[in-house]
Amino acid sequence: MRSQYAIKQLSIFLENRKGRLKELTETLYKAQVNIRALALAESAEFGILRLVVDNPEKARSVLSAAGFTVKEQSVFAVEVEDKPGGFYQVVKLLSEADINVDYTYAFVGGGDRAVLVFKVPDENFDKALEVVYKGGIKLVEPIFFYGS
Repeated sequence: MRSQYAIKQLSIFLENRKGRLKELTETLYKAQVNIRALALAESAEFGILRLVVDNPEKARSVLSAAGFTVKEQSVFAVEVEDKPGGFYQVVKLLSEADINVDYTYAFVGGGDRAVLVFKVPDENFDKALEVVYKGGIKLVEPIFFYGS
């Protein structure tokens, strides 16, 4: 199940200095890499930009060549109704299965649907997929992010 639903996410270390985010997005733009989802966590000295892009291999290559520190992780995404309780349904299933959520981010997928991206400990990845699937939650295939 992992191979069918694992989405490649890039985490990029960004020094907290003026223009650094512009440099990163310009690098991706020039390489014609489309950002499909993102989350940015920051501290006073640095930030971690988490990206799901349409071409993760190309993005990793051009960002590394431009001097960015890039790490790749597997995440999974689910689609829920965009209404109160949609997020709770997924978190409840994972919690009841004793699966910790390292982090999550979301976006509205259009209409009445929301897409939630989850990072769980690698040793619980397959179990998390099984738990949400058996719980009736729709898993999102990577093609949604990468295109055809």
